[in-house]
Amino acid sequence: MKVLPIEYSERMKKLLGNEFQNYIKSLNKPPVKGFRVNTDKLSVQEFEKINIFSKEKISYVENGFYLDYDKIGNHPYHHAGMIYVQEPGAMAPAECIDISPDWKILDMCAAPGGKSTQLKNKLGKNGVLVSNEIIPSRCKILTGNIERLGLHNCVTTCMDTSRLAKTFPHTFDLVMCDAPCSGEGMFRKDDTAIDEWSISNVLMCAERQTEILENAAKLVCDGGYIIYATCTFSLEENEMVVDRFLKKHPEFELVPVKESVKNNTVDGIMFDGCECDKISFTRRFYPHKSKGEGQFMAVLHNTSEKQDNTVFLKQKKNKIDNMIKEFLDETLIGYDESYVLTYNGNPVYFTPDFEVPKGVAFCCGITIGEIKKNYILPHHQFFMGMEKYFRRKIDLSVDSEELKKYLHGEEFETNCKNGWAVVTVDGCAVGGVKVVNGRAKNHYPKGLRTK
Repeated sequence: MKVLPIEYSERMKKLLGNEFQNYIKSLNKPPVKGFRVNTDKLSVQEFEKINIFSKEKISYVENGFYLDYDKIGNHPYHHAGMIYVQEPGAMAPAECIDISPDWKILDMCAAPGGKSTQLKNKLGKNGVLVSNEIIPSRCKILTGNIERLGLHNCVTTCMDTSRLAKTFPHTFDLVMCDAPCSGEGMFRKDDTAIDEWSISNVLMCAERQTEILENAAKLVCDGGYIIYATCTFSLEENEMVVDRFLKKHPEFELVPVKESVKNNTVDGIMFDGCECDKISFTRRFYPHKSKGEGQFMAVLHNTSEKQDNTVFLKQKKNKIDNMIKEFLDETLIGYDESYVLTYNGNPVYFTPDFEVPKGVAFCCGITIGEIKKNYILPHHQFFMGMEKYFRRKIDLSVDSEELKKYLHGEEFETNCKNGWAVVTVDGCAVGGVKVVNGRAKNHYPKGLRTK
């Protein structure tokens, strides 16, 4: 049985009324797990042909499934970035509105990357995702997950949200503001969240959330949207933050979520002193109502008439260094030369239509590789993100000895021609090798190898 703080229990009784006991019962059931198919790599229909993890779909997530599989992180499909493991309730915020494929999207508090990668799957070739995380170690994890999924046109940054607002003012069609919170919605799966809970922490989080949301307002363009989300239940961190924001920003309005999300959530709560008559448009995801952990979400629309007011110009035309061009031409087929840029001294593959100021990004686009004295040493991102362009591909079956050797960091025999090659499983990249006279020299990063 979960032992909850008495003060927390009393607050939840007031919020839930006669549903409180059902909520308590739900906390003593196993947490619900889920995963999404990375549709930047393969379609849901293609994945369903090889899916061994679960057949039960999540109704409000087109590419989402409930997870019924142990140690999924060790599976080759996970290494190949075919899937992203994510708690089902946490998938709901990114499904609140329809997203246009050419949007520029910012995820303000993005690590480890669940909502970022979910949003990126909704963007097309011309869409751009900027994912920010203030803690460097977590930003590294975020970047690693984007790398594993082989996503294009992604930028990761590591800064506080006030600096972010100065760097990209009025730029984004959508800002995901998944604000740090007291974590009440995670009590079923995280006992530490229970141990750290206090009223003072709730109020501290609410103050921080208010500041983050203020910066989100500076980042979204006219006509754009903010999705404000938390994984907590307190009024102070949810409806009260939204109501206070709307009082200060009459140019924003609260709008309804998509029907599929509405059907799996309950209305936001009207509280004493609330001035927003549409506060019920905010949504609460409860573990005793739906399969997943706790979430709160609200969609805020900037009603100002949309103008082309972005301060960012296209990247300056970049002449490709001869050594880089020779490497790419020898390794790839049909890539877009206009996407080959230099960022912080490194060759990258990134859209020329969105300028990222120098020194701002932790990672910008797909890193092609490191320039050595007389050659290019390709980066793991290059293999994961550019798989469809590779001249040489070695496709291994999921249960092959060669794949086991590769993921373990060993060489294996191949009849592939000499040169850099991408290694795939069921058509999706797991990494790269240098083929020399029938031997595939392993270039899978040591930190990712199986034991």
